[in-house]
Amino acid sequence: MISLDLSAVRLGATAVDKTDAIRQVGRILVEAGYIEPGYVESLLARERVANTFLGNGIAIPHGVPKDRGMIKETGVAVLQVPDGVEWNPGDRVHLVVGIAAKSDEHLQILTNLTDVLGDAAEAARLARTTNPADIGQRLSTGTAPAKPAAEPLPDDLPNHFDAVITSPHGLHARPATALVDIAKGFGATIRVRHGNRAGDAKSLIALLNLGIESGTTIRVMAEGADADAALAALRDAIDSGLEEEEETAGAAGSAELPRIDWEGPSVAAVAASPGLALGPVWQYQRGKIVVAATARDPAAELTRLDRAIEAAKRELAELYEEVKARTGAGKAAIFLAHAEFLADQGLTDRAKLLIREDARSAGYAWEQSIGEQAKVLAAQQDALLAARALDLRDVGRRVLRMLAERIEDEPKLPDTPVILIADDLSPSDTARLDPALALGICTAAGGPTSHTAIIARSLGIPAVVGAGDSVLDIADGSPIVLDGNSGTLVLIPTDADRANAERARADMATQREAERRACYQPAITTDGARIEVVANIAAPEEAGRAVEAGGEGVGLLRTEFLFLGRDQAPSEDEQTAAYTEMVRALNGLPIIIRTLDIGGDKAVPYMSMPAEENPFLGERGIRLCLNRPELFRTQLRAIFRAAAHGPVRIMYPMISTLEELKRAKALTEEVRLEVGAAPVEIGIMIEVPSAVMMAEELAAEADFFSIGSNDLTQYCLAVDRMHPLLSRQADGLHPAVLRMIDATVRAADKAGIWVGVCGGIAGDPRGVVILAGLGVRELSVSIPSIAAVKAQIRGLSMEQARGLARRALACSTSAAVRGLR
Repeated sequence: MISLDLSAVRLGATAVDKTDAIRQVGRILVEAGYIEPGYVESLLARERVANTFLGNGIAIPHGVPKDRGMIKETGVAVLQVPDGVEWNPGDRVHLVVGIAAKSDEHLQILTNLTDVLGDAAEAARLARTTNPADIGQRLSTGTAPAKPAAEPLPDDLPNHFDAVITSPHGLHARPATALVDIAKGFGATIRVRHGNRAGDAKSLIALLNLGIESGTTIRVMAEGADADAALAALRDAIDSGLEEEEETAGAAGSAELPRIDWEGPSVAAVAASPGLALGPVWQYQRGKIVVAATARDPAAELTRLDRAIEAAKRELAELYEEVKARTGAGKAAIFLAHAEFLADQGLTDRAKLLIREDARSAGYAWEQSIGEQAKVLAAQQDALLAARALDLRDVGRRVLRMLAERIEDEPKLPDTPVILIADDLSPSDTARLDPALALGICTAAGGPTSHTAIIARSLGIPAVVGAGDSVLDIADGSPIVLDGNSGTLVLIPTDADRANAERARADMATQREAERRACYQPAITTDGARIEVVANIAAPEEAGRAVEAGGEGVGLLRTEFLFLGRDQAPSEDEQTAAYTEMVRALNGLPIIIRTLDIGGDKAVPYMSMPAEENPFLGERGIRLCLNRPELFRTQLRAIFRAAAHGPVRIMYPMISTLEELKRAKALTEEVRLEVGAAPVEIGIMIEVPSAVMMAEELAAEADFFSIGSNDLTQYCLAVDRMHPLLSRQADGLHPAVLRMIDATVRAADKAGIWVGVCGGIAGDPRGVVILAGLGVRELSVSIPSIAAVKAQIRGLSMEQARGLARRALACSTSAAVRGLR
């Protein structure tokens, strides 16, 4: 434990602004020997991405975790600013408590700060005191005035510990998701108490409803046979921060613009994503989902609800992987929290009660349950926690769409670039946007720390939020300027405004054009080795975009998009039309069509699939197709018909044995002869350890291998890649996974077939080099990553790549691999 050294307290200071105040408290930490001078910039970096204002005139600037190496020892410094300094609009700070946290020894000071936050008179006294000992005694360990023990409440449990939540945004969606997931691993009853309220630690909604803010002291309680183990695990998780550090970097190549003084009438909003857009308005309206109020068969409605929830979980898993590949795990993590909402027993129990007792339809019951919980969240005083109501409604709509009788006026972007205006956009809405068509985003509500803003930044789309309801009255087609740097919406741009905007836009266009021209150059290393860079796609319209982005074909077409979100399987003609559209869009470039990868963990409402205790080890992928040959035959007929229009390859998912591959090939050949189609190349996904161990035998039967590194990682490391806490351990660059890839490539080389990779590490900068060095000849990545991956390959030699790969294989941890230079 530590006490506050009075030499690290500065009284009577003045500060020009927040930055000045942070630099001053940083200098005190340096002079006290707690930090190296460079850590002051880390304090400022944290402030750019998080709000360290606690309330009652107190702020706690602290650095970002990656810079902890510059902390010499744990310490605290205090800068008293009697006249105050503006921290945020409307927030004035008098006590700046700078923290250099090398361990958890500073937590007692945070606990004492929390006490001060609840006592406005005490905070005011400390802001004006002329005796540094007053601050030292108040904040140091054991010197806070004693308070009577809290009276036990009826829902308290006997075993407990107290902890301070130090996350700058409190116990919001991501850390709460991690806490819930840990709690669910124990049989004990576990509750979290905040003030005089307590909630079930196994319910994400219950935790969010507690409104736990940064600096809050909570009590974690447990009762049951494994209560002690549960508390120990939860204490460790809270001490370690519960979540990965949020990624804050914007999209690559998105340079900020100089500040422009706009002449035309404008609306002041909040800057959420940098950049500038000039274009016509498009008012975004969500489609109305219509559900029946009642239903005659409660049992059937209960089944419909369960299947819709399972299908939504799978969609979220796919969306998580897609956003993670495009923008990183930090920005995709919200979809893990969305999946946890769907696992909340309270939500489903309420809906099922309405179905059983009131004869309500599954859609009506789900809509009511979601609406009730969203209202509770929206009523939270903390703006960030209240914003989670949007996330809950987003999850609700995802399920509701699968239960709808019809969807009216489904929103669809025009095929020309526009600036979107909406009351608010959900994370799902934003993740689906095409940056080529969405020039900018303006929302009437929302804040810069919303998940929508985070995703917009990652996509490089300029955005402003919190513009007010008046922007919803702007007519479609009205030309406006959106300045994401200053948070301004120019409603009637003057000629000078247009000239400034056009000049800035021209500069950006020149840069994009240079990148676009380079994206068509082949990915050839400096010593002449070529690696094909192709696209992962999941919709017909993405095929053309892949070509425009410089893709040399499609390395993975996820056909599940045709089967999800509907009441019956797509017909052969419907599938043929979709596949043919994509083949033609590629204009002679190859496309690898993965046969249906659905089942167990990817339930769809119209398939009667038994519940499985472990769906990842159940009837999924090729197993389901072989068990339902007519479903498989229909898809294969459609693929062969589409193959008449261009080069098509077929790929089977989740092959685990040689017998499965032979059965699938035999059935495929039967269908080919029925259709009268020419032979096509047939490959398999390498996703499970058994396929790696049998790679030599499988290579004798296949024309190519494509390594699905996401699934291979989770099966190899026995870590669920959708697990809210453990997913950070599911690193495809773990040496165990790399050694499996190496073994696969060596077996393929021996048989004379090629190997591609279509998982997340194919677009990882470090992964690109290592995979090239291991002998992988094709990288299949998300469309926005194509140009960057090709440019990276053009800048390296195979000698360098092979050297890095050899050293990576010799490592013992993924951290060691990522630390290689």
